[in-house]
Amino acid sequence: MSKIQAGIDLLIQEADDLCIGNSIAELDHLPSALEFCRDYYAKNSPVVIRNAVAWPAIGKWTPEYLVEKLNDKIVDVAVTPNGYADGLATQKGREYFVLPLEKRMKLSELVVRLDDPMGAIHYVQKQNSNLSQDFPELASDLVMGDLDFAQQSFNKTPDAVNFWLGDERAITSMHKDPYENMYCVISGYKDFILIPPHKLSCVPRSTYPTGVYKTSDSGQFYIDPLTDEDGVEQLTEWVSIDPLAPDLAKYPEYSRAKPLKVRVHAGDVLYLPNYWFHHVQQSHKCIAVNFWYDMEYDSRYCYHRMLEELASKAS
Repeated sequence: MSKIQAGIDLLIQEADDLCIGNSIAELDHLPSALEFCRDYYAKNSPVVIRNAVAWPAIGKWTPEYLVEKLNDKIVDVAVTPNGYADGLATQKGREYFVLPLEKRMKLSELVVRLDDPMGAIHYVQKQNSNLSQDFPELASDLVMGDLDFAQQSFNKTPDAVNFWLGDERAITSMHKDPYENMYCVISGYKDFILIPPHKLSCVPRSTYPTGVYKTSDSGQFYIDPLTDEDGVEQLTEWVSIDPLAPDLAKYPEYSRAKPLKVRVHAGDVLYLPNYWFHHVQQSHKCIAVNFWYDMEYDSRYCYHRMLEELASKAS
């Protein structure tokens, strides 16, 4: 073992002991801004707040209610053959990072398609603040003041407020985001697999050619590789391992990751700090809303960049 790898292992062990532990923290009350900032935000540590919000949306938002309220409203939908709307797939022996086929359809049509177990997998998951842009009619069912403690801690308003609706086959592959994330489940539940950023060296990543799903005249999915204006293929770095079926023979370093798991129910809020790796599954017709706040490029970011440099030198 190199000195760099030994140093990384020591950092991982000390960070586990001091900051994270073996489970995700839970609260049974809305914290004050001071409590949230001191115990979670400042430590870059996630927390689930149980029964955090009693918004009108809780218990009210179902696919059927949305159809009744919005009916033929046109929505953006990610469509895939396997449920991974941004993830890895193989075509003709070559592995790609694949973007979903994007379709626009009536909300009522989408809800019907969610109940087709043999059809393609449809997921409303466009992360462009689609709640405020595409579903402004629903905003009155959310009480933003319940999350004031987070906004005061971050000292900013959210960059994006995203709406999610899909079935149990839609899976978010493991990745990380440069945002502070307040994830609120409205209906159903979400299952998160989480890995802290200090375990960066335990999560195998690679660079893949980028493609997008398309369908043939017969309706069969295929991957269309993306290239730039000079014909050079586009590349994307992505997590190489599937945490649901990790290949430890190929990626032995993942055995040290020791992922944390938590289920977030309707009315719960998960604080997911920036750069935490996360993988998400959900119940059928789960509905959720999340709030993205731009991260601060402070000492925590510098620490993460240091780990990236060390990991690259150790590999």
